[in-house]
Amino acid sequence: MSDPRIVTVRPAPGEYAWTFGGAPPIARVSPGTALDLFTEDCFAGNVRSEKDLVSEVCEFPFLNPQTGPFYVEGAEPGDTVAVHFVSIEPARDWAASTTVPLFGALTSTHSTASLQPPLPEAVWIWQLDRARRTARFTARDGDFEKDLPMDPMHGTVGVAPANLEVRSALVPDAHGGNMDTPEMRAGVTCYLGVNVEGALVSLGDGHARQGEGETCGVAVECAMNTMVIVELLKGVATPWPRLESDTHIMSTGSARPLEDAFRISQLDLVQWLVRDYGFSELDAYQFATQTVESPLANVCDTNYTCVAKLRKEWLPARETHRGLHAHLREVAASLPPGK
Repeated sequence: MSDPRIVTVRPAPGEYAWTFGGAPPIARVSPGTALDLFTEDCFAGNVRSEKDLVSEVCEFPFLNPQTGPFYVEGAEPGDTVAVHFVSIEPARDWAASTTVPLFGALTSTHSTASLQPPLPEAVWIWQLDRARRTARFTARDGDFEKDLPMDPMHGTVGVAPANLEVRSALVPDAHGGNMDTPEMRAGVTCYLGVNVEGALVSLGDGHARQGEGETCGVAVECAMNTMVIVELLKGVATPWPRLESDTHIMSTGSARPLEDAFRISQLDLVQWLVRDYGFSELDAYQFATQTVESPLANVCDTNYTCVAKLRKEWLPARETHRGLHAHLREVAASLPPGK
């Protein structure tokens, strides 16, 4: 097995994308290319201390910068692009989290309006110990501290949407985008349906860790050094983003209200069982009902995201997505040390 071509990208401050669709590609890559990337945090690196309030140091809508997009040679509508996360490593020894007025699951928002005042802005700086793999929570209003295990992930990965749409990098939908699922960690392959020629893949929004649901709307946000391998499945359609790990297959759904996001993810999982695992539709519906795990990804973004997750060990011995995940795991293992 030959080593894949490695493309290194370290964007300058003015070279990030803020949308999916509408941004020109920064590079053209062939399928099988490994991308060695730096991604900035969702605040574009502007929240660096407890004094840096988002309303003062960030300019809306310039939040959630994305590294990309990358034009994947040969990708056409009806195909699927696979993004395999080889490694996701914090680029700094600190990360930031905040409350943002009129944003989050436990406050009034612009959509859910009420007379109560917005929550105050506050910033928490988390210290990261990359050697010990911990992230330290320090209470603002007391002396409690706790080291939690780091679980690096990417909140945002996606392609250009269909129908000439341009979507903010804050929005999750069928194109991927800001799904904010902790399942998007190293060792996982994300499958994204191609909507435009070249797919136009971007990613960003690194989290040192995040609880399911991202309740306050902001995770432990940090810049990342990330390695991914980009592959192409010709003639395979993927209507909603799917994930595959060594142990699970996972479907995602993004919508409002929350039950519609749940329905989309569950339906996509049922259809996946029918297409690749030999189930009839009703058998798949029954089997998924009794076996599925349903973690929340986010309940704070413009659309909410749910995940439908099923253990591979309980499935028939069939190949899905042409066995690409296992192949990419082998390719990842062949990369030079430190890459």
